[in-house]
Amino acid sequence: MNTYTRFNISFKKGNGCWLWDEKGKKYLDAVAGIATCSLGHSDRILRKKLSAQLKKVQHISNLYKIEEQEELSKYLTKQSCAESVFFCNSGAEANESAIKLIKKYGNTVHKGKESFILAAESSFHGRTLATLSATGQPKYQKGFEPMVKGFKFFKYNDIVSVKKLFEELKENNQKASGILVEPIQGEGGVIPGDKKFFKELREICNQYNSLLILDEVQSGVGRTGKMWGYENLEIEPDGFTLAKGLGGGHAIGALLVQKKANIFTPGDHASTFGGNPFACRAAITVLEEIKRRRILKNVFERGNQLNEGFTKISAKFPKIISGIRGLGLIQGLVINDSYTDAKTITLKAFDKGLLLVPAGGNVVRFVPPLIISRNEINILLKKLDLIFEEM
Repeated sequence: MNTYTRFNISFKKGNGCWLWDEKGKKYLDAVAGIATCSLGHSDRILRKKLSAQLKKVQHISNLYKIEEQEELSKYLTKQSCAESVFFCNSGAEANESAIKLIKKYGNTVHKGKESFILAAESSFHGRTLATLSATGQPKYQKGFEPMVKGFKFFKYNDIVSVKKLFEELKENNQKASGILVEPIQGEGGVIPGDKKFFKELREICNQYNSLLILDEVQSGVGRTGKMWGYENLEIEPDGFTLAKGLGGGHAIGALLVQKKANIFTPGDHASTFGGNPFACRAAITVLEEIKRRRILKNVFERGNQLNEGFTKISAKFPKIISGIRGLGLIQGLVINDSYTDAKTITLKAFDKGLLLVPAGGNVVRFVPPLIISRNEINILLKKLDLIFEEM
């Protein structure tokens, strides 16, 4: 169906941070399947582990105990603030699970009172009807009205607008069952969360007995230089969602929760493919390799290198670049929209053998594989410099 505006290019093979098209042209990949291919393309260890898994069992059903699923859930809970995990297949499904969880929590704790889920303007939580309803960008909702009821929106990093919503709900004898929010907005323009704002979010959720669930679909699994995005904010959420980088290019999503939010019971939610042996083996391998190769250290160092390079480039081309945003290996250049747009730069990058992806607010987003090297960052910066030089 006509659901994608695709670039006229097809890739035939990949290795590490590089892809080759059907004509044999080589590209440095700073998209990574949109923050998904954590270990890059055709990773040797991932190939080995998944080949071995296919010789055992690839899918059974959640009717039975799944050894790989239990191993992965233990790995995830051991490394995070969570105590339990629900597995699904994508970020939208993970956030859909979070929405159902928040609704059940509100209906359980605030019995007899109408409750709402609070979300941020400029957010992006997925393409299902409920996650679209939680997305604070009307352009994605156009044509699919009416949205699912029960959502209210605040300004990201603006605690005054959050407090105002809580006060309005109190005046109307209503409740906030929970907040669903990204630690760093990706599609919204690579906007990092403010520590003070998130600490106050945590406090206000405690005060009003509301859940704080973070959407870490893009920021989780090492993308920011920390294993989880919430670690940059010095808080612990009641739960958080994962997908994208968790499977290293294979379909898996997850909702992780602390004890307070661990309220699903049999029959509340389910997924046929969620947490099958093959997907879990992919995720286990990604997590093990992040630790074994000390990839978080690389993300932190390469992120600093990228930021330093962007600072120099933005000083050189002040008419084109109006800002730099991001953490680790999720960073963005804010483009002066009176000069050009992010999509134009993305198209020009193809000619230079560089893959980029636009984000909201006229931002060029950089989300390369977490294994990208110092030399490859230098190559990326040189290609970027050439693109701006020719504009």
